Amino acid sequence: MSGEVSYHAGRHAEESVAREYARRGFRVIGRRWRGAGGEIDLIVRDGGGLIFVEVKRGRSFARAAARVSDRQVARIFSAASEFVAGEPQGQLTRMRFDVALVDGDGRIEIMESALAA
Repeated sequence: MSGEVSYHAGRHAEESVAREYARRGFRVIGRRWRGAGGEIDLIVRDGGGLIFVEVKRGRSFARAAARVSDRQVARIFSAASEFVAGEPQGQLTRMRFDVALVDGDGRIEIMESALAA
């Protein structure tokens, strides 16, 4: 898959996942948020807490899940820590780290609390 095609497929996957969170009653407050520590695909408000979402696309859910690396997880945690510094409760903000998988047919599987510090 060429870089441009892959980029657009990733953007489409993120948009689909954002719509799914909205359908579930959540409010997406950030997309591709970039801090010094790294990038977070989606940031979702859950009452007074936040859900940080890593979106992965692959031919199958298993292939998509295999694309989450330890290094990437560390960057997500670093960026999330930077983001919550601007929240009223700062580092005490309730946080959840989800991985949203999108397969080749566009189906979505959200793995809640898939990443843990």
